[in-house]
Amino acid sequence: MLRTFLFFLTVLLFSSTVFSQQLAFPGAEGFGRFATGGRGDSVYRVVNLNDLGKGSFRDAVSKPHRTIVFDVAGVIKIKGKITVSSDITIAGQTAPGEGITVYGNGISFKSNTIVRYMRFRGSIEMSKGSCTVVADDLNNIIFDHVSIEWGRWDNLHIKKSTNVTLQYCLIGESLDPQRFGALLEVPEYVTFHHSLFTGNQSRNPKAKAKIEFINNVVYNWGKSGFVGGHSSAHHYQDIVGNYFISGPSSTDSFLSMFSATDHVYHRNNYVDLNKDGKLNGRLVTDQDIIKENATLLKEPSLLSKSSVKISPADLAVKVVLAEAGSSLKRDEVDKRIIGYLKSLGKKGQIFKTEAEAGGQPIVKELSSIIKDTDGDGIPDNWENKNKLDAKNAVDAQKLNTNGYTNFEQYLNSLAK
Repeated sequence: MLRTFLFFLTVLLFSSTVFSQQLAFPGAEGFGRFATGGRGDSVYRVVNLNDLGKGSFRDAVSKPHRTIVFDVAGVIKIKGKITVSSDITIAGQTAPGEGITVYGNGISFKSNTIVRYMRFRGSIEMSKGSCTVVADDLNNIIFDHVSIEWGRWDNLHIKKSTNVTLQYCLIGESLDPQRFGALLEVPEYVTFHHSLFTGNQSRNPKAKAKIEFINNVVYNWGKSGFVGGHSSAHHYQDIVGNYFISGPSSTDSFLSMFSATDHVYHRNNYVDLNKDGKLNGRLVTDQDIIKENATLLKEPSLLSKSSVKISPADLAVKVVLAEAGSSLKRDEVDKRIIGYLKSLGKKGQIFKTEAEAGGQPIVKELSSIIKDTDGDGIPDNWENKNKLDAKNAVDAQKLNTNGYTNFEQYLNSLAK
């Protein structure tokens, strides 16, 4: 009897843990949605745009178990690559003005990370094989409203990772020598949704992966758009509700380089190849998949486990136009890129260097004066308005009934 009781108690506790998992933030979807980042840990304020030293972004992410907030806005010009520690939340929505751009080299991430409202831009000055963002060999990460641009090999590289989400992101304008969007090398349970791939020669993305690709827009690819795994290993791609829109640089190869080991489920995708300035594409058919030599699936591989709310492809275009990238306030580079998409085939270019694209604009440094008496990361005025104690840091980490700390409530309020 006792053994039976203990068994059912274990099952009950396990089930409670599984079904009560907390989202990274309200609106987090996909397989990375349960990342906890720096929840409940220390707060680090970035107070300058320096590459090195106390108060810099590089110093902020050098140790794990932190939430990073910004008292400054502008461009952080980095010389060397940045390695972000694990268990980190980067709350770009806390920056004033146009937010934060990290420019000049690459950045790599580790497990259990939340990244919101940031711009990461590489440079032609990086080494030849460099990517702007690397998320290899990790578990649980979510990028939300992040711009990833100007990588020399690929803008984005994800290898052997699990439970990854990129939502409302902008992956664009990769540079010489490859000018590729994203390479996914055998990660599993990867979600891309409501993101924009644009101005990349190919790999939008290259999906050697187990991936769901939902409600994204691929615009003005060069040689090819979405690329299959095309290898001896088996890959699984659920492709649903996306819009492929040809631009001035594009061939008609919106799908390319699949093989029989690519197991593709598709539904309600559209392709517009006429470059006439109107959104009037046709439905992607089984034949479009079959002619690329992929194995066509009648049932999805991942969607049954997905949390992404799927919309029609034409509505997804509107959402991407409004939301993709660090869009609380877009800077001039992202405005230009979104302007290309708005032309629906008439504008856009694939550049060799960032200088050809107009370069990284000079942005005046903007600092915000935040009164935070207890140093808990929450401004006094927000604490007072929400009936917290601005002189007691303990209440910042108090859990609410919705599962978020008061500090997270503040961060989430900035991103609505």
